[in-house]
Amino acid sequence: MSIHTDLRSVIYALSDALDLVGVDDVAHGKRVGIMAAECAAELGLGGQEQDFLFDLGMLHDIGVSSTGIHRNLVEQFDWAGSQQHAETGYALLKDYAPLAAMAVPVRYHHTHWSQLQDKGLDPAVARAANLIFLVDRVDALAAPHYASNGVLPHMHQIRDEIARNAGGRFAPELVAAFLKASAREAFWLRLEPRSIQAALQDRLALAGEGNAPTGSLRELARIFSRIVDAKSPFTAEHSLGVAGVACLLARRLGVAPDNVDKLEIAALLHDLGKLRVPDEILDKPGKLDPAERLVINSHSFETFQILRNIKGFEEIAPWAAYHHEEPGGSGYPFHVDAATLPIEARILRVADIFQAMVQDRPYRAGLGAQEALAFLQKLAGEGRIDRTVFATLSAFIDEAMRAARPGASRDVQSEGADHV
Repeated sequence: MSIHTDLRSVIYALSDALDLVGVDDVAHGKRVGIMAAECAAELGLGGQEQDFLFDLGMLHDIGVSSTGIHRNLVEQFDWAGSQQHAETGYALLKDYAPLAAMAVPVRYHHTHWSQLQDKGLDPAVARAANLIFLVDRVDALAAPHYASNGVLPHMHQIRDEIARNAGGRFAPELVAAFLKASAREAFWLRLEPRSIQAALQDRLALAGEGNAPTGSLRELARIFSRIVDAKSPFTAEHSLGVAGVACLLARRLGVAPDNVDKLEIAALLHDLGKLRVPDEILDKPGKLDPAERLVINSHSFETFQILRNIKGFEEIAPWAAYHHEEPGGSGYPFHVDAATLPIEARILRVADIFQAMVQDRPYRAGLGAQEALAFLQKLAGEGRIDRTVFATLSAFIDEAMRAARPGASRDVQSEGADHV
């Protein structure tokens, strides 16, 4: 099966999730992409290379899910711990064919030019990695000024700092191109919110129509699920386990095969919005206060905002976003009631709760099957989860336990391969 969407538009939408890690500043990747393309044009590179560098800038921080790491990367010009997220990004991209060409540049996008010469890289790859490093650091220098009086009054200081690093951190050729491009006020004005949106719309207009294979979308969703699940030590492989349980329940309930495939993608992406939740709230050992609870409760709305504009995701977006909605209408954040709550969303809610209960966490062992069922039965009796979905989970509890645990879920998901 294919979904009527263009893979590039999906990638652009999901890149919004990476920018959520900035919490209050949610356009870092987009600005890096815009600046990289501007510098590429100054270097005389062709349209395809400019497009590649734009997309590379959008995704260069794909290895970052922690708000703490993001703060260090923005607040320090050359943070000692920067290589870890670059290696993570490389590992995420290297085996995904549509984005594999970005893997090595992502791996070296914090490596000094003076050190990059010893890596034996193709010159174009080394140039791409170092250009992203350069404009990424430009954005870090500009970051304190976006919310105040803008970057223009500070452009000369930023340009001077980059110039001082020519030959050490940055290739002299790239510094020269940046200095020439950034001498124009328009270079900096393109980094303002309205200009960013215009740049994205222009590029998406070129994407056109398409049919993206479900298998390719699934693999992309798995990449982003790994980013989300890496955010907290408490949630490793949570999304993958939820997807396994959701697909199992959907098949047993007779959901159409095409919708099972879509539900798997929704389950893998259901917690995208958590990337905007600060680490200190998500990992808080004690009870959340009311303000912190409101922040947590907003994550499913953020998921909806990311997915809702992807053509072909008209069903996937609400299924993913409704995973905290309750049949009685007392869930969050939309308060959808039973009459309009799709079966796929009801399945995802049960799968989400069940997986979280039975998964081993650093601070506790996962609950046993009967303990989890007893709790879920109470929720079903209160009308907080769908009774039919709960009954199906109970009937296939052994399979559900295997699906919910890391590793076993992959076997369950593979049952649906013939629907692709």
